[in-house]
Amino acid sequence: LFRSVDVIGGYLPLKRAGANFVALCPFHKEKSPSFNVNPHRQIFHCFGCHKGGDVFTFVKEYENIGFVDAVTRLAERAKMPLEYVGGGAPDPQSRHEKDQLLQIHEQITQRWQTALANEASGQLARDYLAKRGVSEEAIKLFRIGAAPDSWDDTVNWAKSKDFPAELVEKAGLILKRDGSEGHYDRFRGRLMFPICDEQGRVIAFSGRVLSGDEKTAKYVNSPETPIFTKSKVFFGLDKSKRAILDAGFAIVCEGQLDLIACFMAGVQNIVAPQGTAFTDQHARILKRYVDEVVLCFDSDEAGQNAAVRSLDSLLASGLAVRVAVVPRPHDPDSFIKANGAEAFRQMIGNAAGYFDYYLERLCAQNPTNNDKGRLAVLRAMGEAVKKTGNQVLVDKYAQKTALRLGVSPDAVRSEFKKTGSASRPVAESESTESIELEEEILPPSTSEFWLLRLLVVCEGAAVALATKIQPAWIQHRVVREIVARWLELHAAGVWAGFASFMSQLESDEARSLLTEAAAENRAIPNPEQQLADVL
Repeated sequence: LFRSVDVIGGYLPLKRAGANFVALCPFHKEKSPSFNVNPHRQIFHCFGCHKGGDVFTFVKEYENIGFVDAVTRLAERAKMPLEYVGGGAPDPQSRHEKDQLLQIHEQITQRWQTALANEASGQLARDYLAKRGVSEEAIKLFRIGAAPDSWDDTVNWAKSKDFPAELVEKAGLILKRDGSEGHYDRFRGRLMFPICDEQGRVIAFSGRVLSGDEKTAKYVNSPETPIFTKSKVFFGLDKSKRAILDAGFAIVCEGQLDLIACFMAGVQNIVAPQGTAFTDQHARILKRYVDEVVLCFDSDEAGQNAAVRSLDSLLASGLAVRVAVVPRPHDPDSFIKANGAEAFRQMIGNAAGYFDYYLERLCAQNPTNNDKGRLAVLRAMGEAVKKTGNQVLVDKYAQKTALRLGVSPDAVRSEFKKTGSASRPVAESESTESIELEEEILPPSTSEFWLLRLLVVCEGAAVALATKIQPAWIQHRVVREIVARWLELHAAGVWAGFASFMSQLESDEARSLLTEAAAENRAIPNPEQQLADVL
């Protein structure tokens, strides 16, 4: 149903190499292609990093999502309905409504893109973007649009498309009039930024005001809807997730224009929450991709306060945190325009650890030449650092705080103890599971690897194999797991072919080893005799 070349080719530029296809591996950095796609077996394998599996494994690894999400994503792309065994299926009516809401969001995005590009109502927005130095390439990539300054443009558009007003209201695009019938537009005279989910589907909007009095909100965002939860969505993640994985850390900035400026300047491992509110859900999303975050909020007081408020959520998810402070009066956008992308990269690279940043901020906010100011720094610093639950870190910053304030380390340690026994918030995964040391998986012996290769080539050899070998004789744990499962399926008479077998293997190591054996291009002369020789 899902051909490996079609699916993987949608992500990577594949080149034919004999019967197979090759590409540069997306899972590690390399200069010559070692990533192999076998259309006959419907598998992939990288001979560099040894990742391998079927199309579901590829989507799961590339998109950094779970197996069920990978299946759902492939089914949605192929417009195939999913059947659920044993309950748990989504309500068909709810699914239909979400599909309609996605359709409405996609079509109104196109409507506003057209208004920005071609209509007189988009002139203010075009002037603003030109003034901010936003390129045509960026406008197209981020699908920026313009909502006309009208009370009923979206209302009339929805009527022309036969979308029910109640559904468009549920999408958050129009509002019901108070005390009278009818609706009016939520977004009027605004520059429109589509907010996308991780699949790149438009699910909400953020609209920036272009004119109006001081009482007009600078930004108006979509309300929460059946397809949009503010605390679970980052602006830009659909475009930056690959760069985040490659860089090994994520930059978190404050606004859409900041992110666009960074992205177009080549700093693409960056996301922005909706507003400055950074939630536990946001932290958990980033933890799926990386272990380190660099906060790069605006240099004003609101931006720096947002950086401080983010600590608890980031620590709870086990993320390491650094803070890059943009010099006043800049934000990331204006800093890049004034100093260039390389200066911004250096600033990110030199970003201080969170507690070094926080200590400097506290000392700037409180006079350290009197007892009241010093005590305020000690208490705030003690409360923050003790949230890590790491005594080494607590002692390290007790010494740094002492040096900064000109007091003895023992006195600071004593004050830190008075702040209570707060410890780092425990991530959900840590609260129920013990940490296990990973077993190092060594390669199998040549004969055991050849046994796997021959099994792949001679799928019908399982009967002969069953009479001549016991899985317990195989020394390599992963090879033993594969062979045992292979024999089990044949003995039960339920062998359904190689692709089905791949999907039933439980461990990533087993899938990787089997795809390596199957991806070998060399022909095996007289495989039945060689199998007998190996046995």
